[in-house]
Amino acid sequence: MSVEISKLASGLTVVTDKMPHLETAALGVWAGVGGRDEKPNEHGISHLLEHMAFKGTTRRSSREIVEEIEAVGGDLNAGTSTETTSYYARVLKADVPLALDVLADILANPAFEPDELEREKNVIVQEIGAAQDTPDDVVFEHLNELCYPDQPMGRSLLGTAKTLRSFNRDMLRGYLSTHYRGPDMVVAAAGAVDHQQVVAEVEQRFASFEATPGPKPQSAQFGKGGAKVVHRELEQAHLTLALEGVPQTDPSLFSLQVFTNILGGGMSSRLFQEVREKRGLCYSIYSFHAPYTDTGFFGLYTGTDPADAPEMMEVVVDIMNDSVETLAEAEIARAKAQMKAGLLMALESCSSRAEQLARHVLAYGRPQTVQELVARIDAVSVESTRDAARALLSRSRPAVVALGSGRGLDTAVSFAEGLTRARAKARLH
Repeated sequence: MSVEISKLASGLTVVTDKMPHLETAALGVWAGVGGRDEKPNEHGISHLLEHMAFKGTTRRSSREIVEEIEAVGGDLNAGTSTETTSYYARVLKADVPLALDVLADILANPAFEPDELEREKNVIVQEIGAAQDTPDDVVFEHLNELCYPDQPMGRSLLGTAKTLRSFNRDMLRGYLSTHYRGPDMVVAAAGAVDHQQVVAEVEQRFASFEATPGPKPQSAQFGKGGAKVVHRELEQAHLTLALEGVPQTDPSLFSLQVFTNILGGGMSSRLFQEVREKRGLCYSIYSFHAPYTDTGFFGLYTGTDPADAPEMMEVVVDIMNDSVETLAEAEIARAKAQMKAGLLMALESCSSRAEQLARHVLAYGRPQTVQELVARIDAVSVESTRDAARALLSRSRPAVVALGSGRGLDTAVSFAEGLTRARAKARLH
């Protein structure tokens, strides 16, 4: 078996997958901290900390960080999400030690120079402005707030101009020290790697991280649903709908994912075929399910002409309600084939593989084998998919947000109550 895993004395986990046919390696550090770990006065600090990682250490300037990696043909990047922050590199196999040294340096020895900090805060303010000019970003920001009111889960990862201005180097150091702990971190590598070499490098370079876990975030509470119309002069009406999904460890996760794919996961999905191909009401429509540690988020998005918004939402609700009881074996098989293909295709990319390994360790405590994952997909049946879909539609009231102009938006969002009414009526019978 090519996957190897080691737990170090600091509690940090090292996981690797050697892919002998490759001459390159993807590796990175995944920390189990993200937007949902922030207190109100820390809103946006996870994302700022990720940005500041590349702005200089006590050993390297910001320019030296990128020049050292790019001098050997590699690349370096990072990302922040609701529950994780990652810092990763892609290099030739001979340069794995260099990449690990740079990654350890930016996390263990950040300089947080005041001038660099002020510049990067301004960069993120520009990023916030760009997001506000992107309607599909804005509509999901409002939807998250509606689904997780007064919670970190419901706030934008970028923070606000006000919170960003309040951050200083001491706050960044405190947040890093509090949340970047060995038991909450994973170093994952895939491709042309040697497990023992990676372990030895990590033991040496990441020795300074605390061996006790950081604080756990507050439990997520999905809101009471409801509707919100955000008026803005736009060419299109942007419509979103959300329901409470299931967490990462829920037994019904794969069945719910199959339902999500059948509903709006591709060009053969029911929503795409009915709304775009038959009715020509939109260019884009899709559904997705994002599982978290203790909750899940089912979402649906489409954009349409404001005059068509009521018809669009009515059709979406009808299709969702109808799909629960009319799922066909052929649709289930197609969705399962798509999931398995996506899983196996990801194994051909060392970058995707390293990320998958890290996320598995953070979510389940160990990497899940391909055989396990395929078996879970194969176990999905028509009945288990229907059960997962019924549970989805009865677990919470829908949250709906429409962004755009025109009088049809209020009518459109009111149709979403049809999901709740239809399920309640079915239970009475």
